[in-house]
Amino acid sequence: MGNSTVNLRFKVDQLWQAGGWLAGVTLGVGADGRLQQTEDGDRLGRWVLPGMPNLHSHAFQRAMAGLAERRGNTDDNFWSWRETMYAFAAAIGPDELKAIAAQLYVEMLKAGYTQVCEFHYLHHQPDGTPYAQPEAMSLALIEAAREAGIALTLLPVLYISGGFDGRALIPRQRRFGHQVEGYLRLLETLRAHESNDLNLGIALHSLRAVPEQAMREVLASEMARTCPIHIHIAEQIGEVQDCLATRGARPVEWLFDHAEVDARWCLVHATHLTAAELASLARSGAVAGLCPTTEANLGDGLYPLADYLDAHGTLGIGSDSHISVSPVEELRWLEYGQRLATRRRNIAARETASSVGETLWRAALRGGAQASGLPVGELRVGARADLIVLDENAPLLAARDTRSVLDSFLFAGNTPLVRDVMCGGRWVVRDFRHHDEARIAERYRRVVERLASGI
Repeated sequence: MGNSTVNLRFKVDQLWQAGGWLAGVTLGVGADGRLQQTEDGDRLGRWVLPGMPNLHSHAFQRAMAGLAERRGNTDDNFWSWRETMYAFAAAIGPDELKAIAAQLYVEMLKAGYTQVCEFHYLHHQPDGTPYAQPEAMSLALIEAAREAGIALTLLPVLYISGGFDGRALIPRQRRFGHQVEGYLRLLETLRAHESNDLNLGIALHSLRAVPEQAMREVLASEMARTCPIHIHIAEQIGEVQDCLATRGARPVEWLFDHAEVDARWCLVHATHLTAAELASLARSGAVAGLCPTTEANLGDGLYPLADYLDAHGTLGIGSDSHISVSPVEELRWLEYGQRLATRRRNIAARETASSVGETLWRAALRGGAQASGLPVGELRVGARADLIVLDENAPLLAARDTRSVLDSFLFAGNTPLVRDVMCGGRWVVRDFRHHDEARIAERYRRVVERLASGI
């Protein structure tokens, strides 16, 4: 790895690493897309950061963002939003999914995400019949990621039942469904596509959708021993109440009693935790996958951030339903939600004089990298060359130094500050523009217009 041809050499005024800013760094990018040591290079910019991993995405939902904001006949909540989502999902096939996902992934790159964990459950045709090529929808996501140039952790979802009581899937859920044998066969088929830019993991949709025996069978598979394992859990109060009623325990409590939860795992949302559940999650080394803008949009609730940070828990961020596609906004609202609830400021900064922006950016890089199973989230020799260059000429960053630039990046307005983006050693965004954004956007518009006319 260290002896491969150097394709690019650059100098950085200030490079962000886990310990903070490092001045006057020179790095090379090898033919393998990883960082190397080098002694010379052209100046790249003043502020260079690792690209942010996005640990939770349902790509198809980007096309319906903003379409579920009209009040219904009853109190609107997650469950009423889900009905809108089902109607939209029923109209999407492989071509539509590829067009939507490619547009989304371009938006992610321009915002500073360089990797995405795709929690993918649109497996079959709308009536539940498999496609002639059973992995067709998964391949659409793989092709979209390659087209955009983003690193992908593909997480095919196991979805078996419609509730904790084991009820059958309703018609609108049938395209999500697999039995364990078919699910493991899908994973094995997709393993042939793994590469430096594509990792494969396991996703259990939720405890309500995966019966205990099915979970045990999947976790006993050879693949589960080493790959990322993601699950939606404790997102809604109703889910907690149903789990208590049918399994005699809260969701996170039940999971820790019935599975070996460790650093392979990402517990997405985990919004509603007792103190004991929070302590178990922090001790396990698993990642809490937080999606603040989606959780706010759906009225899920607020994660107990301060207690979790004090327990040294690992966290990352995702854009989930893509009501927003911005690591800045996810981290900003992760902090702002806590401020609104406590009527205090600077909640994530747990020590005197520490920076909120640095604390959150560092934590999300670490947790996102862990959840992805890829060598991302750090700018060090041997890691993927996934980086973002901030616009040093932006007025919002005027007179900022290493003590204030990350706080200003996250909390000083809404002007885009990500000027350039490199992913896997390739420039995908230069001077705020993705290299193929016009064509991808035009295709996306045609697809969404056609979808909207039929819903």
